[in-house]
Amino acid sequence: MEGLQPDASLLEFKQYLQIEKNASPLTIANYEKDILAFTAFMKQHGVTEYAAVSYVHVRSYLTELHRRNYARRSIARKLSSLRSFYRFLLREEKLEHNPFTMVSTPKLAKKLPSFLFPKEIESLLSLPDTAQPLGMRDRAILEMLYASGMRVSELTGLTMRSVDLFAGTALVFGKGAKERYVPLGEHALRAYEQYIRAGRPMLCKQQKTDALFVNVRGEPLTDRSVRRMINKYVEQASELLKVSPHTFRHTFATHLLENGADLRSVQEMLGHASISSTQIYTHVTRERMRLVYNQAHPRA
Repeated sequence: MEGLQPDASLLEFKQYLQIEKNASPLTIANYEKDILAFTAFMKQHGVTEYAAVSYVHVRSYLTELHRRNYARRSIARKLSSLRSFYRFLLREEKLEHNPFTMVSTPKLAKKLPSFLFPKEIESLLSLPDTAQPLGMRDRAILEMLYASGMRVSELTGLTMRSVDLFAGTALVFGKGAKERYVPLGEHALRAYEQYIRAGRPMLCKQQKTDALFVNVRGEPLTDRSVRRMINKYVEQASELLKVSPHTFRHTFATHLLENGADLRSVQEMLGHASISSTQIYTHVTRERMRLVYNQAHPRA
């Protein structure tokens, strides 16, 4: 029976996301979570067939999300998951209409990405104690995030073969299993070399792994561990607030554009599929330009 439960259709959809869309395990898990929450709501209202869900049911669900004070961004994400699922069901001829077609996505306020000023990033980069193995690792991580603009998931996916010292680049695997080369500047390469030569061997005494960055037990570092590490240094630098691994990515792009890099080159280095994703940084640099003007011009 095509019931509103973790059935064959949901399993097929997850396989579709994995095989055809190259979606990450985290993305697939988020889709499943959103779909199961919706189907549970429908079952509470006596709807037990995917094909029985109507536009009215969808509006009722959205009203419930608003009543429970979900943020617009969260509602938009849930809608996106459900739209994709119902498009898949329609394609597989499991139903005849998509009740999400007429539902509009909540308008989201454009949020400019946060970034650090040069003095702030220098302060943060200087915090790890490079006399210790973990400090060498942390310095290499911070330097590489800032030098390359790579995502934290791309950084934790690096292996011992990923970095080309001669070319000064790293090969990363981005979204959709797309690979690209990113530049690593002099400071990042120097921190990387110190970590490889003196830090990593001390951490990997009991473990054998191909992962570039490892924890104190020699095991591959996770995205969550990198975030915890960055938060630790942020607490030490009290003037820096709300810094995440992605802040390094934003800072990388912002500083390049402020110093004359062209948008297409930055797009390629960030691994953005669309130039529109990169254009948000032009808003940041314009805001920065306005701030500098207001501070420096006598008649601003």
